[in-house]
Amino acid sequence: MLTHLRVLDLTDGGASVAGRILSDLGAEVILVEPPAGLASRRLGPFVDDVDDPERSLEFWTHHRGKRSLVLDLDTAEGLAGLSALVQTADACIEDGSLGDLDTLLAPETLARRAPQLIHVRISPFGQIGPKSDWAATDLTVTAASVALWLTGDADLAPLTCGVPQAFLHAGAEASTALLIALVERERSGLGQHIDVSAQTAMMASTQSAVLTHGWGASPLGRTGGGVLAGGFRIRFIYECADGYVNLTFLFGEPIGHATARFFDWMDEEGFSTDAIRQEDWVGYAAKFMSGGTTVEAHELILEAIERFTRTKTKAEFLEAAFERKLLIVPLNDMRDLIESEQLRARAFWRPLQHPRADRPILHPGPFARLSHTPIRAERPAPLLGELALSSALDARAGHASAREEAPSDEPEIARTPRALPLAGLKVLDFSWVYAGPAITRQLAEYGATVVKIESAKAPDALRGNQPFKDDRPGVNRSANFSNVNLGKLSLGLDMKTPEGRAIALRLVDWADVVVENFSPRAMQSWGLDWPVLQERKPALVMLSSSLAGASGPHRLLAGYGTMGSALAGFGVLTGWPNRRPSAPYLAYTDYIAPRFALTTLLAAWGHARRTGIGQHIDLSQAEASLHFLGAPLLDYTANGRLPEARGNAHPHYAPSGVYPALGEDRWIAIAAPDDTTFSALSNIAGSDWASDPRFATPSARRAHLEALDSAIADWTRDQSAESLESALQARGVPAHRVHDSRDAFEDPQLVARNHFVPVEYADLGPLPYEGPRARLSTTPGRLTPCPTPGEHNPFVLRDLLGLDEDEITELVIAGAIE
Repeated sequence: MLTHLRVLDLTDGGASVAGRILSDLGAEVILVEPPAGLASRRLGPFVDDVDDPERSLEFWTHHRGKRSLVLDLDTAEGLAGLSALVQTADACIEDGSLGDLDTLLAPETLARRAPQLIHVRISPFGQIGPKSDWAATDLTVTAASVALWLTGDADLAPLTCGVPQAFLHAGAEASTALLIALVERERSGLGQHIDVSAQTAMMASTQSAVLTHGWGASPLGRTGGGVLAGGFRIRFIYECADGYVNLTFLFGEPIGHATARFFDWMDEEGFSTDAIRQEDWVGYAAKFMSGGTTVEAHELILEAIERFTRTKTKAEFLEAAFERKLLIVPLNDMRDLIESEQLRARAFWRPLQHPRADRPILHPGPFARLSHTPIRAERPAPLLGELALSSALDARAGHASAREEAPSDEPEIARTPRALPLAGLKVLDFSWVYAGPAITRQLAEYGATVVKIESAKAPDALRGNQPFKDDRPGVNRSANFSNVNLGKLSLGLDMKTPEGRAIALRLVDWADVVVENFSPRAMQSWGLDWPVLQERKPALVMLSSSLAGASGPHRLLAGYGTMGSALAGFGVLTGWPNRRPSAPYLAYTDYIAPRFALTTLLAAWGHARRTGIGQHIDLSQAEASLHFLGAPLLDYTANGRLPEARGNAHPHYAPSGVYPALGEDRWIAIAAPDDTTFSALSNIAGSDWASDPRFATPSARRAHLEALDSAIADWTRDQSAESLESALQARGVPAHRVHDSRDAFEDPQLVARNHFVPVEYADLGPLPYEGPRARLSTTPGRLTPCPTPGEHNPFVLRDLLGLDEDEITELVIAGAIE
């Protein structure tokens, strides 16, 4: 879909997933490397443990599908080569991996030399604000995002995922922002600058818990494998006979009914209690939030659940999920993923033959299935310098000259006000809970008209999800719901009535894009599945997002991102050695999959505009999220090593940890990626760590990590996180206090970036919401209010569909409109 697009990639590490996503969608992605190659080429693990820059699995995972071009940017010749390349490109993505290129890549310089260019810069905290030049690592950025605060066991330090995630989120966010800007360029002919902050990108992983302080809600605590709410552990991970399972132990409509079915099964097997049999699991959340039960009574329920789960295997629970319609799945490890019946049926794993490997190595396959332009994912990571500069310039000479021949249009374009990029895009939104609405919220904030279908008989479950305004539940009081539904129009429609389905089909005729995230049978039961819609409107693009995808033996598995996280392998990789897995906070794949989905959707819509051919996008949350497992996944497919949880330790250097600070449950993340920063850390601490034989070299520090972490903790525990952070950053040592929600609202960096934006909602007045996570320089996103249920019925029916008052009245009488 993106074969017309040339992207210059000046990134390394997690941010490089931006170029990888675009390459998978067909773009030509040129990876610019220094003569010695990017740093990730020298990082293990290596294929067969042979230390060879061309066999680095760290490099392979980030740069699959790209072309490598070598430029020495320390020379005038290298800079001139890059300048010439920029003028042939549609987009350039950089993250500082190639050093300081601010002069050449300054937005004002690019606007003059390459006005067509979309320039994306990914950085830890963004390019404006007091922390724009702070030293950072993935761990310290995660500490700043609040996601770290929410993850891990309450009696230990906050916890990150075993595979660094923050810059992966930033890279995926960058690919989406780039395609949004590309849509706008089709109209104006001009590029723009995009500023992506890894801090705010990673903040999506809090699932709106970052808003608790601003909404007057009680702080959420952490508890391994769940969340702590009002002193009650809402726990999802339980030991079973051969590992662990994830049970979505939640309440309310409709989740509480699945919880009740699980307890019915427990009762059949003789593991229930009188208290469990008598409980109303739909209303249970309101009971414990209002003081209707005790923590002790609640803990007895959790103990009863685990007595039962220990009697059955992961396979038995997965089978029961289908037979009994339960929300329970295994915590998969890498072996489970490779042997997965579902992934095998969908031919997900792709053997790629790299020139330096003696055999094909299995890689993750397509992050989405497209009916007309499938993702091939056939090219391995490039050899160093496989593309010559002269070849790259010659291949695009026609594109550059075409731009030079039409400069007369630019003054007129420059004077024309530039509308929001997605103005004119019409979206019919059947999605609910979190992952689907997160996709359509971003479409709305950049100008699309999004009609959200709701029903009073089956309300969006997220309306009943905390945090609530002032801790009081209500259909219009959930920060979680409203944060991902800003800017939409709400149509109250009963899809169980024939009249309701008829209105839905008229909206299909109106729409350019349909989005849904049910299990595959839901849209089919309404007569709205892809074959029907394709025949009705061939140019339509339909996105279907589900846990396991629309085909395969597990296609009917219904559930939530907590289950997706377990299925995709994140559960077992997030935790401490010798403890039960913690898993990332809540519905982790709900924060990854939308980014892959939205980039794919924008590419497919662009293809439909150019060709008149629509298509169906089948996106499995688990499959898309596997692309965030990085080198540990390839280490298993190449070398047979099964990765394990390692707390906050980094695979390549030490220290990298979260240490206690002065005050109750206060912590600071500190990392020293090299000898220089470790020496500075030692000096600030007034210690002899740098001269201690146990810590004198990078390998020695990793070998004696426990002793090093203990020494650092002894130094930090009697000092404030703020003073430690200030002293360490002054010397270039990556450090950041672990933010909770209050800290985030008081963070001068987030204040400078206007991350929290006040927006009116229902009768609650203005409340703070998270703004766009990427900043487009010329056409930034805009927030407008979240709808109340059915708020826009008259506008949608009368203004969008052209119904008259008599027709609307008949729909109301028939019960189709709510």
